[in-house]
Amino acid sequence: MLKGIDPLLTPELLKILMEMGHDEALVLADANFSATRFAAGKPVIRLPGSSMLQVVRAVTSLFPLAADVDHPVGFMGVSDQPEDYRSALQREVIEVINPDLLAHQSVEHIERYAFYERTRTAHAVVLTGELQPFGNFILRKGVLGEDLRP
Repeated sequence: MLKGIDPLLTPELLKILMEMGHDEALVLADANFSATRFAAGKPVIRLPGSSMLQVVRAVTSLFPLAADVDHPVGFMGVSDQPEDYRSALQREVIEVINPDLLAHQSVEHIERYAFYERTRTAHAVVLTGELQPFGNFILRKGVLGEDLRP
């Protein structure tokens, strides 16, 4: 154990977060997500028994969101619902993430099958114990550092 690091951030997950480069995607998936199918060949970290909110809080405590894009976070849209629909879980996660977004940024609705395609190009998938269907999110990694010097 280390001081100040959420215990949900396992050594394997910390290694993956550290290895990810700027603008690479991390999928946070619910327990029903077909992670091994859509992330074939990519790391899949399993955090059974953990809720999506717990994992989002743990990951974003160390993970900078991309600042150079309009939508550094996306969520899987609920099938047969309008694009502006948000489940209770999606609203809760967005509320947790909102303080990390810049003024021009927002969270992106991603159609279910488009979400699967984006998962194929993600760096890794974290499979949570979340039982809420459509409780899937993609976070794009940003950078830490100083502004460019003139």
